[in-house]
Amino acid sequence: MIRISNRKRRIAFIAMALSLIGTAWLVPATRIGAADHGDSPSASIDQSADLADGFVFLDPNDNSKVVLAMTFRGFIVPSEAVNFGVFDHNVRYRFELEATGDPLPDYFIDVTFSRKTTSGATAQTATIASNFFTNFTAPTTVATLNTTPPDPVVTTDEASGISFFAGLVDDPFFFDIPGFNRFVGSVLAGTPNAALLQRGRDSFAGYNIQAIALSVPATRIRGLLTASANGALGFSIRTSRLTAPARREIAARYVDVDRMGNPAVNVALIPFARKDEFNLASGAEDSRGDFTNDVTSLLTRLGTNTENINIIESVILSRGDILRLNLNLANTGPGGGNNTAAAYPNGRRLGDDTIDTILFFIANQNVLRDNANANDVPLRNTFPFFGAPQQPREFGVDDNTRN
Repeated sequence: MIRISNRKRRIAFIAMALSLIGTAWLVPATRIGAADHGDSPSASIDQSADLADGFVFLDPNDNSKVVLAMTFRGFIVPSEAVNFGVFDHNVRYRFELEATGDPLPDYFIDVTFSRKTTSGATAQTATIASNFFTNFTAPTTVATLNTTPPDPVVTTDEASGISFFAGLVDDPFFFDIPGFNRFVGSVLAGTPNAALLQRGRDSFAGYNIQAIALSVPATRIRGLLTASANGALGFSIRTSRLTAPARREIAARYVDVDRMGNPAVNVALIPFARKDEFNLASGAEDSRGDFTNDVTSLLTRLGTNTENINIIESVILSRGDILRLNLNLANTGPGGGNNTAAAYPNGRRLGDDTIDTILFFIANQNVLRDNANANDVPLRNTFPFFGAPQQPREFGVDDNTRN
């Protein structure tokens, strides 16, 4: 993991005005989630619709392509890959694209799946629909219990030039949940103890998660942006559940379950009683100040200074909970990219240590790290970039979990 200087961190943060949103320890109780895993009561009991992380970055092998990805239904153990690796045919997975610099998405890409009707190696069919390209279909990658993980099935639509992947992958998020719970407890007790962050254990190591990824020609994205976007693509993700069967005379009715832009916003900044409300909201509610008092209260209790409170609120409440990717900033390196210049908060790559970046500013621009510094398995160097899924181990082989 590349470490950047305090000065560069400060410049990048102020320039992008985004990295403070994903706070991972600003929570009014001693329980903490991570990224967006199980961030609200409704999402935590609807696992197929429970978002985990969203990613948007330029393909480091070819910056003329934009990678859009999401993960959901986390903490799948390898021995249950076949049962829990099935995609829910009643959930709509939406990529939201913002093209004008305001808090509201302008374009979408929806992914839905056919019902799983047979066991074994039969793939489900994904339908990829959008309001800026023609719909197409593609097969999923089927999970297995073999010792060797399956190769990712990538389909490229000839008409749009868009590549698609959906399958089980290693969860790319890395973070020490117990260490942070204990640290948060010390903060709220008035005796902050950073030594509680020294475990260095990744709570997500050894677990799989479902993922969808798209590789979209950058020319298609650039063609959507207006001058007011200043060359930056806004990106967020959302899940919705089908609540009534689709009939010929009745359109399918979807009800929102979860949404996400920056990591950990709902988990960390929004009080428990309003977490479901936040997931059902949009950038319009963010920007008009519906959650301002809650955010201010939490930050004040945790000792964040006025300067950083103002920055956080000016970002999350005026422009919504949206990642923004500068399409003119080169992304290079292995595993989806690792050059400092293109790191989060410039979009988000699979290997970006978002927690350490965020905490630097949440701690009033003092260094504070969780010491879970990288993913537990290598990331791929080509699309879809996710690490291969964890497979069942043979007798005596480490299961890779780090609880």
